[in-house]
Amino acid sequence: MTRYPLRRLRLRPGDEQRDAVEIELAAFELGGQRYLPVPHEVEAALTVAKATTGLDLRLAFEARLHGPCMRCLADAVVDVHIDAREYHAADAGSADELRSEYVVDDDQLELSAWARDAISLELPEQILHAPECAGLCPTCGKDLNVEPHTHDELTPDPRWSALEELRDRL
Repeated sequence: MTRYPLRRLRLRPGDEQRDAVEIELAAFELGGQRYLPVPHEVEAALTVAKATTGLDLRLAFEARLHGPCMRCLADAVVDVHIDAREYHAADAGSADELRSEYVVDDDQLELSAWARDAISLELPEQILHAPECAGLCPTCGKDLNVEPHTHDELTPDPRWSALEELRDRL
């Protein structure tokens, strides 16, 4: 878990501190599959600006995730660009939505947790090895990208014949 000490910054309103930080990224569990960040540590640009009533936080970095394609289970790679912002009010009595959840005890900024959440917001709906991935055959399970094929209509189970008659009447 990577943390950044905010307490050591001596910023006045209008001042800004920029730092290059190394962030440790954890593996993602998405749709029952595991996606690994490669490398597991990335260099990020952190900007902390002092506003009149709190801190304006900005985190920017590039990340690459490796894992299975959601359609055919082949190796897939996703590159994401992160440019995340947070605001943290200085007043402890401020509303919860004005206080960043990533600033924890003694003004430590949880960079790993913030980076993980920012990555999860930037991921596509489906992680595919190629946009035109055909997936796996629902009947036999073969990879349709390698071996495109179709199956003949199966004869229906005779136990369903009564329902077939009902469907024909409706």
